[in-house]
Amino acid sequence: MPTKTRAAIIREQPGTFEVVDVELDDPRQGEILVKMVVSGLCHSDYHLVTGDSTAGTLPMVAGHEGTGIVQEVGPNTPGWEVGDKVVFSFIASCGKCRWCNEGMTNLCDLGAFLMRGSRFTDIDSYRVSLPDGTPVSQMCGLGTFAGHTVVDVNSAVKLPSDAPLDKLWLLGCGVGTGWGSAVYSAETRPGDTIIIMGVGGVGINAVQGAKHAGATAIIAVDPVEFKRQKALEVGATHAFATIAEATEFAQSITNGQGADRAIVTVGVVSGQDVADAFYAIRKAGTVVVTGIAPASETSIPVPVLDITRYQKRIQGAIYGSSNPRADIPRQYAMYQAGQLKLDELISGFYSLEDIEQGYIDLLEGRNIRGGIRHD
Repeated sequence: MPTKTRAAIIREQPGTFEVVDVELDDPRQGEILVKMVVSGLCHSDYHLVTGDSTAGTLPMVAGHEGTGIVQEVGPNTPGWEVGDKVVFSFIASCGKCRWCNEGMTNLCDLGAFLMRGSRFTDIDSYRVSLPDGTPVSQMCGLGTFAGHTVVDVNSAVKLPSDAPLDKLWLLGCGVGTGWGSAVYSAETRPGDTIIIMGVGGVGINAVQGAKHAGATAIIAVDPVEFKRQKALEVGATHAFATIAEATEFAQSITNGQGADRAIVTVGVVSGQDVADAFYAIRKAGTVVVTGIAPASETSIPVPVLDITRYQKRIQGAIYGSSNPRADIPRQYAMYQAGQLKLDELISGFYSLEDIEQGYIDLLEGRNIRGGIRHD
């Protein structure tokens, strides 16, 4: 029988979150039914509300970050049991496509379904519906803004039985995306000077990644003083309100050359943000663009000649170039060892009914990372 649950959906773009009753189908082969414990309030979900990210099918259950407990396992789905603890990876990995086999599981071909919200095996197949039978898609195939969800096991990473689910939801997106942007995408090295533009839920973890990679000067940039202070607490060596100040400082400690790396993790990226980062780095430096830009943002005001003559690199990063099935367990081990801060990143919890307040707090700079705690 279908499982009834409450979920925050988006019916139109631009739009608002609406908390409604929905029904979930039973899990099929390769799927699990999960009772959610915590769902992360990531800015990427709010891009659906503003229309900066386009949903392939509406209505859609938002949410792509979270932890939960398996309540039902689909038939012929080995390796999973009722009671298993799980954290979701917002990008599924099939383990079979070219990208997975080359170690780039963050670029798995299943990523084509992220914003369509259907099943990976059938673009016209959905597991959620409204009481009147209207199909409802799931952001990233997950739809974590719900009390329960049915997901493909390619999107799930099993956790140890003693894992703290009220902390590890951060590993499904924010930590891996930020940490990996510094460690993998930017290829930060010991002794580097690095600028991180925007130190919210993703950028704060780029700070941690830069610290782990051995950067000497880690320069956080954010207009919100609370966020700058948090960045200093988790590893930043300096913090400034503007990229102009950060660039001037980086040049002052590098004989005028500029930062070795700059990571763009602002909430809504513009071409000017990328250009500002470009001019903040030295010759042969790297800019990593991790934050989400509206689809309408189509140009970067940088002279092409400067790319050539200064040999600078502009590098995109999705999920921080991480491999979630390897990196999530690794990051959990780092957390257990005291090397990775998670508790300090959680600003507060909300009920599903208070999701709008959670995003008001995020947009007004009161949250590093907020979560929905499910009963």
